[in-house]
Parts: sequence; C-alpha cells; structure tokens
Amino acid sequence: QVQLVESGGGLVQAGDSLRISCQISGRTFGLLTMGWFRQAPGKEREFIASITMKGGTTNYADSVKGRFTISRDNAKKTADLQMNDLEPEDTAVYYCAAKIPSSTMFTNWGQGTQVTVSS
Repeated sequence: QVQLVESGGGLVQAGDSLRISCQISGRTFGLLTMGWFRQAPGKEREFIASITMKGGTTNYADSVKGRFTISRDNAKKTADLQMNDLEPEDTAVYYCAAKIPSSTMFTNWGQGTQVTVSS
C-alpha cells in the first residue's frame, strides 16, 4: 500500500515562490510515476506535472510550463513541486499522486495542501 502526504502549502503574494513536497510511504516508491494535480474553487481537478520513476522524463501543463518544476528523490521518498512566479490563478488545493508505469491513470492520492496566491 502506498501512502502520500503533502506539505508546504500556504499564503503568498503574486510573484512569490513556493515549494511543496509529497512524502511517500512504501517500499515500491522507486517503481512509481509521480504527479501533481490541483483543484481550484468551482473547477475540476487538473493535471499539473508528472515525473517518471527514474526522473528522466517530465511533463507539464501549458499553464505552468517555465514556472513550475517537478522533481523526486527516491532515497528520501519525496516528490517536490517548485513553484515560481506564482499568480492568483494558481490558487488551489494541490494533490500528490502516484501510479505504476503500466497504468493509464493515477491510482494513489494524498489529501492535498492549500496554496493561496493574493494579488
């Protein structure tokens, strides 16, 4: 069983940077593709970024390309999201997720961490 716990969210101003982290429990972390999603008030959950098991391939939503960076540390069992040049539109609950490479969707989810960006 894989457990994911997000941390690092908070209230920041537009233009600020913030780093959120996902702590993963389980012996199979190194076999998982990790991802970050977010859900803003009144909107559906959307994909933000993903990183493959060895960290060689990353994917980003167009809305965050050039501003956000996803990374992982298999020794520490963490997956982080560095968010730069934050905008009010980035305000959302951010969720960490995991899946096996052969799966078409993410199947393990954290409880989320709130990120609020003020003007």
